[in-house]
Formats: sequence, structure tokens, C-alpha cells
Amino acid sequence: MTSIEKEPHPRILSFARRQGRATAGQQKAIDTIWDKYCLDPAKTYDFTQVFERKAPLIVEIGFGNGSSLAAMAEANPDLNYLGIEVHRPGVAHLMLLLEEKGISNVKIYHHDAIEVLEQKIPDHSVQGVHLFFPDPWHKRKHHKRRIVRPSFIDLLNKKLVVNGYFHAATDWEHYAHSILKILDASAKLANTSSNGQFSERPDYRPLTKFENRGIRLGHGVWDLIFKKI
Repeated sequence: MTSIEKEPHPRILSFARRQGRATAGQQKAIDTIWDKYCLDPAKTYDFTQVFERKAPLIVEIGFGNGSSLAAMAEANPDLNYLGIEVHRPGVAHLMLLLEEKGISNVKIYHHDAIEVLEQKIPDHSVQGVHLFFPDPWHKRKHHKRRIVRPSFIDLLNKKLVVNGYFHAATDWEHYAHSILKILDASAKLANTSSNGQFSERPDYRPLTKFENRGIRLGHGVWDLIFKKI
């Protein structure tokens, strides 16, 4: 199967559910403030009511430990952020950051991102979708598990507003070129890069500790930013 052919069914999960052990502080956050920040994936919400205001919605898929998401939300209080992550300790770490910094413009789904996008987010309602350093599934036999595939792009086009954007970043060059090929195949998305390839990292995407370490070691990072037309 090529990277832009129709995928077989049933859908293959694009993540490995690695829960790990929560620290004592993280477990306390899970026990005491979960409902303050986390949404129930079994319920349907009006996000204007959830955030108690109407503002552009940014969705981040797989936010890891949440440090970058918290930094972006703190720097952009005029935006609403919806983070989706399957790693429970990462969710707890983000909740602790939000609580510590008094950040009120972030809500969280601890659930499969594709299901949340498909079932819980209205069409034509998202200003931006972030996918930073997704699992590259670097072995060829696992490429079918990569989240960026034609059906995912179709889903993005349904959820984004006109002029809304999709921003992916990866430190795997092969995956970066695969993502670029799939995005280029969409007639509804346009590359914002002036050379039709990769973009410079925009100021709104913070450098992570992992990324800074990679840069010091000479590793590359590829950003792709496409807008819906």
C-alpha cells in the first residue's frame, strides 16, 4: 500500500497506550482536579460553555507531558486550547502546570484523538490542529500505524474553518517527507512555506527539552504548516 492509497478497515490505532506510573503529585492531581480540566469522552459538549466564552479553538493531538501546550496557552490567553493525550501521567503533569500557573484556557481529553475529532468536535469549528512529534513508527511494517494518512487529512478538512491550519513537527526526516506527500495530495490544503517544502519553526511553538537536546546533537526538526483553502 502506498502512502496515499485508501486504507483498509478496521481502523488501526496510531498510538501505543503506555500508561506508566504516576508520581505522588500526579496521582493527587488525578484524584482531586481531574474534573476541573478533563472532559468526559462519553459526553458531548458545547465548547463555548466549556470555556465560558467564544474564542478560536486550537486542538493539540498527543501533547506528551503538556509543557509546550501550557506554554502556548499561557502566551495566548485569547485562544482556547483542547489537548488530547492517552498517557495518563502526561495528562496529570499538564493539570499540575495549569493549576500552578493559573491557566484557564485549556481543557483535556484523555482518549483516542481520532475518536474525539470524529465524534466530539463540530465540523468547521477548529482554527488550528497541532501534531508535534507524533510516534514515527519508524519500522516499515508499522508505517500503517502513523496518524497522518489520507483519512486523517479528510477529517482535518471537515473540522477546520476556512483559513484554519494544520501544523505538524517531527524529528524523523522520512516521516516528514511522508507527511508532506500526503498533505500535498489534498486539494483543500495549501502549504504556507514559500518554497513548497518545510516551514521555519513559528514563535508560537516552544522548543521542548527533548528538541533542544536533539539540536545540540545536530538532529534535524521539520515543521509543516498547511492552511485550509
